[in-house]
Amino acid sequence: MTQSQPFWDISQVLQFFEMPFIELLHKASSAHLQFHPADEMELCSLLSVKTGACPEDCAYCPQSGHYPTGIAKENLLPLSFVVASAKAAKARGAKRYCMGAAWRNPPRKDFPKIIEMIKAVKEIGLETCVTLGMLNDEQACELKAAGLDFYNHNLDSSPEYYEKIIHTRTYSDRLETLSRVRANGIQVCCGGIIGMGETRRDRAELLVQLANLPAPPKSIPINRLIPVKGTPLAHAEIIDNIEFIRTIAAARIMMPESIIRLSAGRETMSEEMQTLCFCAGANSIWLGEKLLTAKNSEPSRDQALLQKLGFKTQHQHD
Repeated sequence: MTQSQPFWDISQVLQFFEMPFIELLHKASSAHLQFHPADEMELCSLLSVKTGACPEDCAYCPQSGHYPTGIAKENLLPLSFVVASAKAAKARGAKRYCMGAAWRNPPRKDFPKIIEMIKAVKEIGLETCVTLGMLNDEQACELKAAGLDFYNHNLDSSPEYYEKIIHTRTYSDRLETLSRVRANGIQVCCGGIIGMGETRRDRAELLVQLANLPAPPKSIPINRLIPVKGTPLAHAEIIDNIEFIRTIAAARIMMPESIIRLSAGRETMSEEMQTLCFCAGANSIWLGEKLLTAKNSEPSRDQALLQKLGFKTQHQHD
């Protein structure tokens, strides 16, 4: 942890969740404006480069091989498809391109192909991000040498609630991968999923875990659970909108310099809901019709909302 980085405890964070909502938004907005322009939104794009049959049992995930979700197992996509997709994403205004593979850890035979994808996307002029599961030191080193900018590896929830939704991998496994990523000079993209049946304390504890890492993640995706038929969380109750916005606001106050991405679940959010998330400090979204296998907000709808709100995007600066 850096000298200037505050150490957060759970009682401090719970106070944010109990604060009058308008006061919390004001506090979050003030923190946001110290480090970020009010009118800038980072646009990113995400592609599932290897879909389905994941050996992990994450209770929220349609790609887990443990659940009958109807997601077919697919092989790694060809490089030409990834390049074409990345070029289209850049044309739509994306700054960063993320590639996800449904693996516990990258297989030896496929890892060189991932390295080629990273190099090819870098050549297009996009920031690169991958999420490939757990890494060893050699893999982290190779990813850095290929020019990888970000590695995504979410903590998902609090350590206590994590044990109720994932049994094939431990919280400490996740922290070890993040440590390897940092040690090799790759920037960390790490967040969680809100609305899996966790308590408010669990939400606060997730933010404590993120903020108290040796350095807060540069990029923090905050997802609202999309209940998927066939998974154990298929019938999870949708989290209250105000509680979700409070979580974003607390994250912004605790990690003012980070990019906070309003991630999965936007497809069912109203313009007003998304706008309040932006007021609370979210300053990044995913572009595109799909997030891995889940539906995302229509790009035309996103562009209309950003224009209505007066946001500049990376595309407009180029």
